[in-house]
Amino acid sequence: MRMKNWKPIIIENSSIPVWLSKITPISIGAITLGFIVICRGEISDVERRHEEIHFQQFLETVFLGFIFLYFFDYARFYLKHKNGEKAYRSIRAEKEAFENEDKLYYLKTRKRWRWIFS
Repeated sequence: MRMKNWKPIIIENSSIPVWLSKITPISIGAITLGFIVICRGEISDVERRHEEIHFQQFLETVFLGFIFLYFFDYARFYLKHKNGEKAYRSIRAEKEAFENEDKLYYLKTRKRWRWIFS
């Protein structure tokens, strides 16, 4: 089975995103942590695609690379914008996910690694 077809394990109705929202500049509805997506409530189709894009990004960078790039981008854009939400929206992993979460077949046509060099 190709990695492109792998799906994360989804845990719905968790309080973890609620707790994390208290220490971050955004309200977290769902979060991808490796092979697991943890959701505040029931996951919508759009939210599922958003988190599955992150899951594929995790796979491409062997997990640790994703975490490094994510926090590197956040720190870089926080210094630039001096605003946590703007920094979050500027992270290249988030940009790919937000720009494509509404596209029904995006995960089937998605080009590997493109988000890293955008």
